[in-house]
Amino acid sequence: VNEINRKNNINLKNCEPIKLVLQTMLSFKDLVRNHESDDDDAKRKPVTPSDSEDFKFFSPLPVSELDAAAVKLQKVYKSYRTRRSLADCAVVAEELWWKALDFVALKRSSVSFFGVEKPETAVSRWARARTRAARVGKGLSKDEKAQKLALQHWLEAIDPRHRYGHNLHLYYDVWFESESVQPFFYWLDIGDGKEVNLDECPRTNLQRQCIKYLGPKERAAYEVIVENGKLVYKCSGSLVDTVEGSKWIFVLSTTKTLYIGQKKKGFFQHSSFLAGGAITAAGRLVAHQGVLEAIWPYSGHYHPTEENFREFIAFLEDNVVDLANVKVCT
Repeated sequence: VNEINRKNNINLKNCEPIKLVLQTMLSFKDLVRNHESDDDDAKRKPVTPSDSEDFKFFSPLPVSELDAAAVKLQKVYKSYRTRRSLADCAVVAEELWWKALDFVALKRSSVSFFGVEKPETAVSRWARARTRAARVGKGLSKDEKAQKLALQHWLEAIDPRHRYGHNLHLYYDVWFESESVQPFFYWLDIGDGKEVNLDECPRTNLQRQCIKYLGPKERAAYEVIVENGKLVYKCSGSLVDTVEGSKWIFVLSTTKTLYIGQKKKGFFQHSSFLAGGAITAAGRLVAHQGVLEAIWPYSGHYHPTEENFREFIAFLEDNVVDLANVKVCT
């Protein structure tokens, strides 16, 4: 038996390990280390490699097993990437579907949907008015003190394209003075006013400046919470840090949810966050590394009152935001 065991034993003395040479690539990102010290002037110093020769990797496993392991790892990673891509596609599809339904509802209720020759009943007119009013009145049932869109921006909310309300109002004034029997949006896009081109707002600007109205999924990226007295984006976990030289705006919804983003005139404004819905407070702010430094109770879309601003201050105090050094601009 002992003799049989000796024959079956593998003698590793005469086995030499397989030498594999891997061509390594150096990344400066991996060669930089952060050296922290009590001194505020501490700087990051790159660590350079002491030896740039090829790295030799030794393994007792045969090459075939190493190849099989590498293939398996690649398949697992590829499978993860595929699942991640499918999940992202599902989110995008849901968002586009929500927007499509919303667009159809507004298009159907918009006056530009109807031809002037087609008779319209009183019931149909009231139904359209109810749908359009629901857009700007969204959220009022949850807060009696909530502020709706300013009247001149109602046109923006009920326009299926959400063209900038200020621009639409300029054309609305022309339509009103013309005493046309055609509904405004029909007159503007199809009817007698389709050739009207104002110097203060050319048609190119009217069609180009469309306000972004966020859907539920898009809105989540702008939601901000308060952690340890600092403003933090809920989804990403990053601190709110406004960019110098640009305007950053906020709205507080009727459910006391805070949204913050960078203003882009004619494209992204206060009405963007809640898609034209009612708000509890709105304005501008400055914050660095999550620390609130200044606030303005101003919004051309909502015209918030002093009471709305007090609601926002109360919200900050309830969330333990230090307001001692916050500059209030009026």
